[in-house]
Amino acid sequence: MTVVALKYEYHRVLSIAGSDSGGGAGIQADLKTFAALGCYGMTAITALTAQNTCGVRSIHSVPPQMLRDQIDAVIEDIGAHAVKIGMLHAPEIVRTVAEAIDRHALPNVVFDPVMVATSGAVLIEQAATDALVRELFPRSALITPNLDEAGLLVGRPLRSTDDMARAARQLREQGARAVLVKGGHLPGEAVIDLLLTADGEMHWMEGERIPSPNTHGTGCTLSSAIAAHLALGASLAEAVEGGRAFVRAALAAGAEVRTGQGGGPLNHGHAPIATRRLQLKDAR
Repeated sequence: MTVVALKYEYHRVLSIAGSDSGGGAGIQADLKTFAALGCYGMTAITALTAQNTCGVRSIHSVPPQMLRDQIDAVIEDIGAHAVKIGMLHAPEIVRTVAEAIDRHALPNVVFDPVMVATSGAVLIEQAATDALVRELFPRSALITPNLDEAGLLVGRPLRSTDDMARAARQLREQGARAVLVKGGHLPGEAVIDLLLTADGEMHWMEGERIPSPNTHGTGCTLSSAIAAHLALGASLAEAVEGGRAFVRAALAAGAEVRTGQGGGPLNHGHAPIATRRLQLKDAR
């Protein structure tokens, strides 16, 4: 029998998030993004949703013990170079994830606080919001709220870049290590995002708005793309720039495609990269 030498490992990223049966957001978007950027993706599902491009029909929560078992099974065997966290709907789910971050010393955690629906409806109870801030802000390398979510967290609407800057500083004061406030909901021909790093440095990033009816899963895709770049060894600023570039290209590539009767997904597979490998330290 021929013995194959094991010389390499993949860059690995774990998504802890909800499942989107329509495939455009949640863990489905995360896995597509990880693969497109050359990473090996894994999942720990927090909730199952029955949804399509027109909306969500029902949500089924995963018990905390099942979530804990998923994370432990993946990390104890395969491990991860980065983690993306998405929808966490209840305080006990938040605590389960926080405990797992500590238990496994999970690195490069990117937290996308999914709190507000596209319609503007708040999707999370106050107790869960409080738990997110207390448990996950200090444990995450980066949080990535959009304007509505950042506004909910700081208690006021954000209507300008000055508002974004003040909110980012306030979120740092609440315990976040670094904050990416996404300004896509501001009016105008340009999309402006703000990265406030752990050392207090502000990075303003601007790009021409890409017209498209297919924007479902944009936030999920951005946070997972940032996590993938971190897993590949990029700095935080480089990972954010790389994530934004991926989302913009995926938006442009999917703008003219019809998928379903509502707002469709991005084209995650517009320029896939072969899965990248690392040299094993104990190659045999």
